[in-house]
Order: sequence, then C-alpha cells, then structure tokens
Amino acid sequence: MTNALRWIERIETGLIAVLVLAMVLLAGAQILLRNLFDSGLAWADPLLRAMVLWAAMLGALAAARDDKHIGLDLVAHFVHGRAKRVLRVITLLFAAAVCAAMAWYGIGLVQLDYGSGAAIAGIANWIVEAIVPVGFALLALRLAIRAFCAPRSDAPALAPELE
Repeated sequence: MTNALRWIERIETGLIAVLVLAMVLLAGAQILLRNLFDSGLAWADPLLRAMVLWAAMLGALAAARDDKHIGLDLVAHFVHGRAKRVLRVITLLFAAAVCAAMAWYGIGLVQLDYGSGAAIAGIANWIVEAIVPVGFALLALRLAIRAFCAPRSDAPALAPELE
C-alpha cells in the first residue's frame, strides 16, 4: 500500500475518533447541564444529530476500506472458489451502484437547502448535508475498487457453523 493511501486511512480514522470524542463530550455536557442546572445548549442537539450523520458516513467509508461493511452474504457461504469471487464482484458493484444513486439524489438534497439560509448551530444546512453526496460518492468509488481487490477482512463469519 502506498504512503498516500496510508495517510488517507490515518486521516479517516483520526476524523472519526475526533468526531466521536466531540460527540461524547458534547452529549455529556448537555446531560450535566440539563440534570444539574436545568439548562442546556440550544444548539447542541441539532449539532449532535449532524455529527451522527457525519460519523456514520465516515464510519461506512472506513468499514468499506477494511471489508467490514454490512453485507448479505448468505449465498457466499455455500459457494467456493471462482463462484465466490464472482459473487463478491457482483455484490460489491451492485452496492457501488446503489451508493452512486444515493450520491446523485444527495446532490438534490443539498441543492434544496443551498439557498434557504437555514442553519444548525450557525452552520448552513447545506454544508452539514454535503456529507451525504460526498460520502456516498466516495463509498461508491471505494466499493467499486474493492470489488476487484482481494478481500482485506479476515473477520469470522456470523454463522461459522454454515461453512
């Protein structure tokens, strides 16, 4: 793997870690403020929802990178060799196509909010929502590339007794 790819992986992992840490700290502060002082930060809840969206998309990218994404691979447990590799290519390309469609329709979502002036915690809605088309486009690209690469994950099957 090239140095550039390693750096991209490190940046992805670092972003996810920082985002999750910030979410935990902000949610914890919100809980303390509500329970101890009967107050809270009005902007915290919408910001936390936006952060969950970003964490989910970045997490999906990281899962696809490591071949640990969710997959319905029941048939793959009953076939082996070349048939299994062909099924992997077909399913990953199908998932890439679905992600590409989500990216396309995500652009429409962002365009709806682009000129609205609505904001979450002072951040324009369209900026918060931009992760949808960008994330799904990157996910489509990553899944399409992974379709033609050897599997990276050596994670155990969910039902090892079927093997």
